[in-house]
Amino acid sequence: MVNLPQDYINKMKKLMQEEYEAFIRSYDEPHVQGLRVNTLKIKIEDFLSINPFHLHHIPWVNEGFYYDMEDRPGKHPFHEAGLYYIQEPSAMAVGALADVKPGERILDLAAAPGGKSTHIAAKLQGKGLLVSNEIHPSRAKILSQNVERMGIKNCVVTNEHPERLAKKFKNYFHKILVDAPCSGEGMFRKDIEACNQWSLDNVSFCSDRQLDILENASEMLMPEGILIYSTCTFSPEENEGVIEQFLKIHKEFIIEKSKSFEGFDHGRAAWINSKNTDLNKTIRLWPHKLRGEGHFIAVLRKIDGEEQTKVKRDKKSMNKQHIKDYMDFTKSYLQYTPEGEFLLFGDHLYIVPDEMISLENLKVLRPGWHLGMFKKNRFEPSHALALSLKSTEVKNSIFLDSSSSKILSYLKGESLETAGNKGWNLVLVNGYSLGWGKLSNHVLKNHYPKGLRWVDY
Repeated sequence: MVNLPQDYINKMKKLMQEEYEAFIRSYDEPHVQGLRVNTLKIKIEDFLSINPFHLHHIPWVNEGFYYDMEDRPGKHPFHEAGLYYIQEPSAMAVGALADVKPGERILDLAAAPGGKSTHIAAKLQGKGLLVSNEIHPSRAKILSQNVERMGIKNCVVTNEHPERLAKKFKNYFHKILVDAPCSGEGMFRKDIEACNQWSLDNVSFCSDRQLDILENASEMLMPEGILIYSTCTFSPEENEGVIEQFLKIHKEFIIEKSKSFEGFDHGRAAWINSKNTDLNKTIRLWPHKLRGEGHFIAVLRKIDGEEQTKVKRDKKSMNKQHIKDYMDFTKSYLQYTPEGEFLLFGDHLYIVPDEMISLENLKVLRPGWHLGMFKKNRFEPSHALALSLKSTEVKNSIFLDSSSSKILSYLKGESLETAGNKGWNLVLVNGYSLGWGKLSNHVLKNHYPKGLRWVDY
């Protein structure tokens, strides 16, 4: 069993009362693990037809599945192809309850490592805008890598403080997700470090910070927009308490009733001695009531507020040589030419999502769909472009089976002897994009990124 802090035990005994024994026994159970099929790249039924794992459906999310302890989905070529995202099952409930519609403008305000952002992106189906923000630079890089792996085209990754974003995006988003930094009590069973760092003082610190983040989020949400607040902790101070404080300040927000599933519980106004019974509409996920870790979710609607003001958009043109180099590549190797609002980021070419406002004065890691970079009189395609393409969208491809020795060689960065058309080829695993290779004289030069290559096989 996890060695739980005594202050935490005392607190949970008081909170849970007659449920405490069932709750505490959950710590003797192994934590469950899940993966979420990336419907941007593959249909659920198509994935199940090639799936090599022992999967069991997660009730609250169509794309979600438990996998068995002996499975290693993180060490499979399908993972590198972005066919799924490994995500804690309870955390998937947030994306399911967000009710995302294609074409919406959505902000994920504390997005790393990217589980909820990539879930939202799949729901958008390439239409609309997703801004995924992470304040910590190292975590923002991981977020950007996961956005790339999942083949997402309409996402901008920023590394900003919420207060700076609030000045830029007044009343702009249809939906905002605040997966707030918290004391992490719901993760104690799977994350010993979170348990070791826990204290009553940290709970209080987290609740203050969470309220500040919500304040900034409220400024960026349009009237009738939806604000989804979530944590992976049990503390009422960080959950019902934060929502109550926020609603006292912001009369323009109300709590929406969310769809419920078997095992879902409701928030409890009584835990913070509140008379606001609407707090009971919030959602709690408990490890002794379902197969997942602890989570809290509140869905708020903004019923009043100012309309969106006119926004500034970037308008920049590329030089003729760059346009020619890019067009030469697409005509030679793609079945179509990706077009849109081009942005040159150093030597790197991006297409910025249609709904994105000016990037000026923002710390941006990924300004949109990364197409590639310009080198001496030529255009070289990016790994992001490879992962966002389907086999039918390229002229040349190399098909590899997930169980073959060649797929392992490719992921290690080795050259391959193979037949095919000269020049750039999209390497496919079971028909799904994995990366680039350049073929000459029956040898495929490997262009799988060095930082992603498998070295422990």
